[in-house]
Amino acid sequence: MIENLESLGQEALDYLNQKNTAREQALPRARTLIRYCANSIRAAHRREFAAAEELLARAGELLAQIGIDLREQPDVFYAGFVQDAQKEYAEAAAFLALVQGRALPHPQSLNVDWAPYLNGLGEAVGELRRYVLDRLRHGWLAECEQLLQHMDDIYALLITIDFPDAITGGLRRTTDTARAILEKTRGDLTVAVRQAQLEEKISELLTALHGKDAAPS
Repeated sequence: MIENLESLGQEALDYLNQKNTAREQALPRARTLIRYCANSIRAAHRREFAAAEELLARAGELLAQIGIDLREQPDVFYAGFVQDAQKEYAEAAAFLALVQGRALPHPQSLNVDWAPYLNGLGEAVGELRRYVLDRLRHGWLAECEQLLQHMDDIYALLITIDFPDAITGGLRRTTDTARAILEKTRGDLTVAVRQAQLEEKISELLTALHGKDAAPS
């Protein structure tokens, strides 16, 4: 038998076991983090902002713990599932900030890398559309126009990021999707504004006609 084969095999097993243990610790935390982010977004859609903030804080704690779990395993950290969790966290944080009229959080404050952050911004455009449509049903046109501007601003930023997908995490596809969502939302809002203007004109006309009918002959 080769003299050192057994010791090499044991070292390999120890090394891979450490990686697997770290991964098995981090993976369920990443899944829970994503669930917290989804629930935070749902709470924000219901305008339950305190609950949304609490869920987002829990997600942030899990993200920090994942970083500790994988501190000595960078290849596992960058295997993909952590970046997916970072993206969901960035999306939830951006969406919550924008619907409350606050500035966007910086990726450093969120403890996420730039590529997941930018993809999270792009995906927040979809959540903003859902929020706009809900606010449209309540007649909040001015707020919807402001949110549409936020969507436009995000898209304007994303199209300036021109790097290979291997660096940006597939940002080009996210940007294309954001563009389609933006244009569809712009069309929906334009129709709603025109309808509101028409209803206002009809109301003014009816008021004028009733005034004439009530005037003494």
